[in-house]
Amino acid sequence: MKKLLQSDWLRAAAAWLVAHYVLLVLKTVRWRIAGESELQQLATGGPMIVAFWHETIPSMAILWQQARRRGMVRPAVGLASRHRDGQLIGRIIGHMGLGLVSGSSSRGGAAGLRGLLEALNAGTHVALTPDGPRGPRRVCAPGVAQLAAMSGRQVLPCAALTSRAKTLGSWDRMRLPLPFGHGVLVCGKPISVAREDWQDGVETVTAALIAAMDDASGLL
Repeated sequence: MKKLLQSDWLRAAAAWLVAHYVLLVLKTVRWRIAGESELQQLATGGPMIVAFWHETIPSMAILWQQARRRGMVRPAVGLASRHRDGQLIGRIIGHMGLGLVSGSSSRGGAAGLRGLLEALNAGTHVALTPDGPRGPRRVCAPGVAQLAAMSGRQVLPCAALTSRAKTLGSWDRMRLPLPFGHGVLVCGKPISVAREDWQDGVETVTAALIAAMDDASGLL
C-alpha cells in the first residue's frame, strides 16, 4: 500500500475517496452538540484558531458543516505537512472544504506559521492539530499557543467522536467513522494566550483538548 501511495495520482484518488466516504458517513450519524454558543461564535464571530487532536480529523468535518448551517461564510484553512503522509491528509481536508497552508512543526515550520498568521490577519479561520503531523499522540507542540499569542486570536478547543468507528493502527490511533450510530461534537471555551505567556498557553491548550475529548467520550 505504501508503494502504491507513492504515486501522485493514486494519492489524489485515495484522498478523494476517503474524504467523500467520510462526508457521506457523517450524514448518517445522529449528532449531539455540546457548546452551542461557542459553535455560534465560530460561525458568526471573528477568525479563530480551531484546535483538535490529530486522531479526530475525519469526524471533525462535522464542525464545519454545523458552523455553515449556523451562518458561517468565513473561509478556513488547515496546515498540510510537507511530508508525504501529511500531504495526503492535506488533500483529504481540502476535499472537505478547507484551504491549505504548507508547512509543519518539523518541516517548514516557520513558513507554515507565517502563512497561518497571514490567514488570520486576512479574516480566515485556522484549523490545527497540535500533536500532528507525526506525534507524539495527544502531546501539544508549541505552534498553536505561539500562533494565538502572535495573532491575538482565541483558540477554540474541539473534539468529535462517533459511537461506531474503526480505530486505525497509525501512531495517533485515528478513528474512521462508520455509518449510522450517533456522534458528539464538543466545542470548549475559547482560550486567549498572552503574547508573553505562550509557554503557559501550551499547557492550557493541552488541558482543554483533553477535557474536550473526555466530554465527548462521556456524552457518547
